[in-house]
Amino acid sequence: MTDTPFKSDFLKTLQDRGYIHQVTHPAELDAAAAAGIVVGYVGFDATAKSLHVGNLISVMMLRRLQQAGGKPVVIIGGGTTKVGDPTGRDTSRPHLTDADIAANIASIKSVFEVFLTFGDGPTDAILINNDDWLSEYGYIQFLREYGTHFTVNRMLAFDSVKLRLEREQPMSFLEFNYMLMQSVDFLELNRRHNVTLQMGGSDQWGNIVSGVDLVRRVDQKSAFGLTTPLLTTASGGKMGKTAQGAVWLNAEQLSPYDYWQFWRNAEDGDVGKFMRLFTDLPLDEIARLEALEGAAINDAKKALADAATALLHGAEAAATARAAAESAFEKGQLSADLPTVELASDEVIGAMVAAVVTKAGLTASNGEARRLAQGGGLRLNDEAIADGARLIEVSDVNADGVIKLAAGKKKIVLVRPV
Repeated sequence: MTDTPFKSDFLKTLQDRGYIHQVTHPAELDAAAAAGIVVGYVGFDATAKSLHVGNLISVMMLRRLQQAGGKPVVIIGGGTTKVGDPTGRDTSRPHLTDADIAANIASIKSVFEVFLTFGDGPTDAILINNDDWLSEYGYIQFLREYGTHFTVNRMLAFDSVKLRLEREQPMSFLEFNYMLMQSVDFLELNRRHNVTLQMGGSDQWGNIVSGVDLVRRVDQKSAFGLTTPLLTTASGGKMGKTAQGAVWLNAEQLSPYDYWQFWRNAEDGDVGKFMRLFTDLPLDEIARLEALEGAAINDAKKALADAATALLHGAEAAATARAAAESAFEKGQLSADLPTVELASDEVIGAMVAAVVTKAGLTASNGEARRLAQGGGLRLNDEAIADGARLIEVSDVNADGVIKLAAGKKKIVLVRPV
């Protein structure tokens, strides 16, 4: 991260909140941001029906840009999704049909409307599909216009390619073209919408720099790149990965309750960092909360969960999630807002508690559930279960038709046999 004392509100905010890892032409970008409206973009490929919390830092950067008086541009990669970004992967992404991509785009669009203000004003956000231009190029035309600006030597040196080859994993020629396509996106956006800044995660640095260079070389115009640090937890794990899988942003893929719980379960050492990156809480309030010690740090975690959940799902959903969690974990009560999993009756009644706990998503395996039980961390209807092989009986189903299962102090679910 650069130690440059920035003058623009935009870069000062990014620096103070910990967003900046690398930036091209920092003094020039700072001057441009201080002098007028910077138009910046981030690209999101439509590989799933929802973005996940790993994408959230990029969404928040667009939010910070708009808050500082800039104009955010959201690029949905309808074109690049057809190729698949090879960055950070040992295998090619599955090929999606045009219908799959269209369905994914329709599903993820709504998230951006929560964090950004869209419209026709000078700083209002706009959303664009890069398939609008990428699919219009003929193969020979694309190669003749842009292929001469990229050397294979340099492309092989970028991490997205080099690391794959070092691990002796094949990279298709299709994937090899991804860098060119992303670079052309920047050029097209600069020409069409005066976009001068591309932002993204640190793993995108090579692709971003290539786009910056292409704009500057072909049209001799200003262009800048900025990346965020690779986010890890205080214990060194990858941020946003749980035993149950990705932390999705769409409520259809992950309930507001589970989203609230994700932030509530943050490690002590991550509370301040996550508040700066993923909430609008003032920095002085964050400094006060992250300084709390002992059991009081739980108040800071709840404040983080409240603020992050309210940003995505609204204040009412955040309050409901908090009330459900406090009722379940602190008062031992049931709540209709707790996550509920429906399982076939023959998968529950007469089955081992360990197996049901795993099917409900509380543990990754039956063995983990059995070990949890032996350590006193597995509960059925608020009673500790010492033996994970204990069979669930009809009498365990309460009057509401559910069984309450808890793994440790942080994970709880209602199982409804159907």
